[in-house]
Amino acid sequence: MERLVSLAKRRGFFFQSSDIYGGIQGIYDFGPLGVALRNNVKRAWWRTMVELRDDVVGIDAGILMNPKVWVASGHVQNFTDPLVECKKCHQRFRVDQVTGPRHAEDGGELTEARQFNLMFKTFIGPMENSSAQVYLRPETAQGIFVNFANVLNSTRLRPPFGIAQIGKAFRNEITPGNSIFRLREFEQMELEYFVPPAEEMKWLDYWKDARLKFYQSLGIRSENLRLRAHEKDELAHYARGAYDVEYAFPFGWSELEGIAARGDYDLSAHQKASGRDLSYFDDIKRERYIPHVVEPSAGVDRTMLTLMIDAYHEEEVRGEQRVVLKLHHAVAPIQVAILPLSRKETLTALAAKVEHELRPYFRTEYDDTQSIGKRYRRQDEIGTPFAVTIDFESLADQAATLRSRDDMTQDRVPITQLRSTLAERLT
Repeated sequence: MERLVSLAKRRGFFFQSSDIYGGIQGIYDFGPLGVALRNNVKRAWWRTMVELRDDVVGIDAGILMNPKVWVASGHVQNFTDPLVECKKCHQRFRVDQVTGPRHAEDGGELTEARQFNLMFKTFIGPMENSSAQVYLRPETAQGIFVNFANVLNSTRLRPPFGIAQIGKAFRNEITPGNSIFRLREFEQMELEYFVPPAEEMKWLDYWKDARLKFYQSLGIRSENLRLRAHEKDELAHYARGAYDVEYAFPFGWSELEGIAARGDYDLSAHQKASGRDLSYFDDIKRERYIPHVVEPSAGVDRTMLTLMIDAYHEEEVRGEQRVVLKLHHAVAPIQVAILPLSRKETLTALAAKVEHELRPYFRTEYDDTQSIGKRYRRQDEIGTPFAVTIDFESLADQAATLRSRDDMTQDRVPITQLRSTLAERLT
């Protein structure tokens, strides 16, 4: 984990936010490669969950919402974690992260547990009082629920159907940690899938299997993934069932995504609190009901971390250590690197021409700094599947060397065939 985090900073995947001022715990900034990887994750999720389906549409709700939303949803009352504080050093911890009555590091006595609300508060307008208080959303789901009727009336979808959203959420975590695994500012990818009440458990089974397959499709090794059903004492009071897609992180098996059968709790709560009708009338069966919901909820940041951990390999090649991220080509920040063997103008001009010809079809990068060996190693570390080397022979035979990241094989390919060859290998 430490070596991966070091690579992430060195190569521009992610950094501690406000790093030059000592950082801020639980907040990270994402560099050029991190932004690219995150965008590829979001693009793959949206493509799978929305664009390739005829029963799911998208929405983008506001981060700030009427505070009545969070009262109705139960977040103001119940969105809490139990907190204890060391009387000696005054550090605070979640109860499930301590053992015994004393702080393990300095022996300080721990206080009795008290509930700590995880929502960030802010104010709207010039006055900072309770009437102007609002919350930064701790999840994206409620923005979907309060827009259920708007989407239903504007699209004329019929249950079962889903509303998907990708967006930022904020939780004042007591003890964020494990790099970008648990953050205070993070990005969610959530689907609320509305179904007839009798079909809820059928769709829970469907989505738990579909979501596991999604992570496998991104190249995460199956032996590092598992589905775990929640025990009854883990379930929220309104949930009929839930599963976690778990991954074998360096710190142990932990949740990658949650899939929950939420019943009609959310729509019923908002219907009661707002006085608006959030039911659905089935004009074929001539019956009215409040749809039940199955919710697959994933995090962009946690998915990104999982992909990097699973792809991270250290190998010995010809007596030297090679670090390589074997990222799936669908999510790799750079798919093809174009590398002139030297900075002689004849080579750089041809290499630049090749890069510009490939750029519309692949995620490309041009690099002419340092030795070719060091450039190969850099591309290995950032997960680039293929490198195209333009050498002095290229000027005569109009061909280039195509190097594969994973097996390091090299093939001579005519420049005119690079696009088709890469398209075939990256399919």
